[in-house]
Amino acid sequence: MRNQQSGFTLIELIIVIAIIGILAVIAIPKFFNLSTNAQSAATAAVAGALSSANANNYAVRSLNSSLGNAVANCTDVATALQGGLPAGYTITSAAISPAAAGTTINTCVLNGPNSSTANFSATYIP
Repeated sequence: MRNQQSGFTLIELIIVIAIIGILAVIAIPKFFNLSTNAQSAATAAVAGALSSANANNYAVRSLNSSLGNAVANCTDVATALQGGLPAGYTITSAAISPAAAGTTINTCVLNGPNSSTANFSATYIP
């Protein structure tokens, strides 16, 4: 009678380990950039929220000057954002001079974590 053994040969195991190694070499570098990409996306999202809050504030303030917040520079837009500007974010101030109501400032820059930046627009509101 023949004794039959079951299992993998050494060559088969080495091939599987080599394939796993190749996949790891390809996949691991892609995961290192995920946090940088996430922080850039978060900064862009906060900048979009600032633009939206500014537009809403402008509409409310145009209807009734006692409502909403006055905006004379980029940093004033943060007061229109519900909950304020998140921790770790700063706005580069750009004043409007001379300013007319409804003038849009396109030079507002939001600085986020790890030197991520995003632009947003602000509208002068007296």
